[in-house]
Amino acid sequence: MKQTIVVAAATILLSLSAAVVIAQTSAPAKVAETAKGKTLVDTKGMTLYTFDNDRTAGKSACNGKCAANWPPFMAPPGAANMESWTVIVRNDGSKQWAYKGKPLYRWMDDKKPGDVDGDGRFNVWHVAAP
Repeated sequence: MKQTIVVAAATILLSLSAAVVIAQTSAPAKVAETAKGKTLVDTKGMTLYTFDNDRTAGKSACNGKCAANWPPFMAPPGAANMESWTVIVRNDGSKQWAYKGKPLYRWMDDKKPGDVDGDGRFNVWHVAAP
């Protein structure tokens, strides 16, 4: 009986470990066709944007009120860099995804998947191209 429990527990732990590895090795976003062409979107299909004022690779210049209007595309705990995707640390210590060194954001007024209303805002916000 003890051996069966140990084997079952080991099997569960291996399954959970495999799930964590899969989560860390799959891209945090996908490519979707929008009115602006192929665009990076989050897992819910919401458009991701880049900010021209992010001039230093791996550093977000959008904090405070800016981040309230342009929510950062946050990285979950344990997220790791992979290929063109990097995890950056924001001013408040939280973690955000960046693609090819450019931090990614959503636009607060995009309401449904495929909306691209943030593109061209203030001439500094652009849909994130793959």
